[in-house]
Amino acid sequence: QVQLVESGGGLVQAGGSLRLSCAASGLTFSNYGMGWFRQAPGKEREFVAAITWSGGNTFVADSVKGRFTISRDNAKNTVYLQMNSLKPEDTAVYYCAASRLPYQSGIYSYGRSGNYDYWGQGTQVTVSS
Repeated sequence: QVQLVESGGGLVQAGGSLRLSCAASGLTFSNYGMGWFRQAPGKEREFVAAITWSGGNTFVADSVKGRFTISRDNAKNTVYLQMNSLKPEDTAVYYCAASRLPYQSGIYSYGRSGNYDYWGQGTQVTVSS
């Protein structure tokens, strides 16, 4: 049974930082590209960042570029999202997801939620102004 469990969310003031973690089990983690998505109340789920199975390529949405960084540790079956310079508009539930996209896939493919096979339950991030 595949499980993706996010952690690290919480309440932070604007300008602050958080690091989200997503621990995977029940799958061969190093075979999967990993992504982070977020969904704010009343809005559609949107792509935030993704990383290929080896960590060799990363993709970041324009809205968070320069502030968010995705990384992974295949020895720990964990993917991370470092979020700096947080803004109130970053407030959302953050989800991690796993995908078997081919290595050469780009941001267009990783940015589509339908290309992901497994999802976590989400972790709330709230940024106060």
